[in-house]
Amino acid sequence: MNIFDQRRQTNGKTHVPVWFMRQAGRYHNHYQNIKKQSDFITMCKDPKLACEVTMGPIEDFKFDAAILFSDLLFPLEHLGTGLRYDPGPKLDWHLDTVQKIQDLKELAPAREFFDFQKQACLLLKKALPTDRTLLGFVGGPFTLYTYVTEGLHDGNLVSAKRGLVDGRWEGFLQKLIPNLVTEMQVQAEGGADAVCLFDTAAGELSPGDYGKYVVPALKTVMVEFKKLCPHTRITYYSKHTQRAHWEYLHDLPIDTLGIDWRCDLVEAQKMFPKLFVQGNFDPIWLHLPQDILLSNLREWHKDLMKRGLNPEKWICGLGHGVTIQTPEDNVRKAVELVHREFTY
Repeated sequence: MNIFDQRRQTNGKTHVPVWFMRQAGRYHNHYQNIKKQSDFITMCKDPKLACEVTMGPIEDFKFDAAILFSDLLFPLEHLGTGLRYDPGPKLDWHLDTVQKIQDLKELAPAREFFDFQKQACLLLKKALPTDRTLLGFVGGPFTLYTYVTEGLHDGNLVSAKRGLVDGRWEGFLQKLIPNLVTEMQVQAEGGADAVCLFDTAAGELSPGDYGKYVVPALKTVMVEFKKLCPHTRITYYSKHTQRAHWEYLHDLPIDTLGIDWRCDLVEAQKMFPKLFVQGNFDPIWLHLPQDILLSNLREWHKDLMKRGLNPEKWICGLGHGVTIQTPEDNVRKAVELVHREFTY
């Protein structure tokens, strides 16, 4: 049983499933207690710790899916950029000239380097209840590219955008894509029911540039992955993108489309009626007084149903990730409300 093929039922009612991006994170005491005895990279790379962190919100909040606790920047470390957290991510160098493409060199074969993610997934499949879904995840090619060129994923991105035409983007993709596909593959081999591609930088581009540069790279990654793992689903999430960006996605082998909270979920589903849509309420609602949070969720759900959202193709969640200092009890009560009232 998983959130795509078979959903929980109670008294003849089917439940809309729910999980949150960054549900295993700094807001959660379970995470903080583990962090006291470790550091972030170790928590990601030690399969037992990664499993323990991932399971925390499943056991505490009863989410319907667990997402592998890891980091999207490990493919850059794999290509020799270095990676540390102080406290945010820092690379040893940036791809600021086309000549530096030659400095992108694998530290080890990709299957060997990313094995820690496979091992964590194997542990999670044993630990998870049989009615919960396991999700892997990787960074989208453009988002990884913005980090390697700029050291961040938002803002003007002048260097990254110049690199789209000076050879850095093309050269980076030649190095990245085979290894990114392997990273997805090892997660699937570990038991991930779906692999998520998170593209938080995508909306910093115009729709035209997104279609010209980003989508062909996405298509290559997804098609190659589906050849290797045809039964593993693909979820794609892009932040700040709109309808004009999504028009370019119709030919991609996406199974689930994650939707930014700034966008209309019903409109997205009408554009992609065969796909699952995921999201998309504002993460800051979780910081509101609890009565307002729950009222907002009820009104939002009522409006979605009134306007014709198909709940069979909906996975409830946030429009991005849980933010730090989110009250834990608000997460708990939000999930309880979805489980209790979002039925069909």
